[in-house]
Amino acid sequence: MIKNQDSVQHRLKIIEGHIKKVRKMVEGRQYCIDILNQSLAVQRALKEVDAIILEKHLKSCVTDAIKRNKSSTAFKELLTVFKRANN
Repeated sequence: MIKNQDSVQHRLKIIEGHIKKVRKMVEGRQYCIDILNQSLAVQRALKEVDAIILEKHLKSCVTDAIKRNKSSTAFKELLTVFKRANN
């Protein structure tokens, strides 16, 4: 489980509010650049959440896998996530 779970949940609630705002901006036919700026802010915020989760995973789950001689499985998982993130 995520050590900073409260922090992550708080950030996700904020992101949820921003997404609702983006939807309302689209519905209200606001200026495209303003919508894009809000959308990019949401994406940055999600990347920050991903970074928190990844850091926790590296510090705990991957470390534990290495200690248990299961590093190849952990590395495969990480590579899969990185590939998905970069597509």
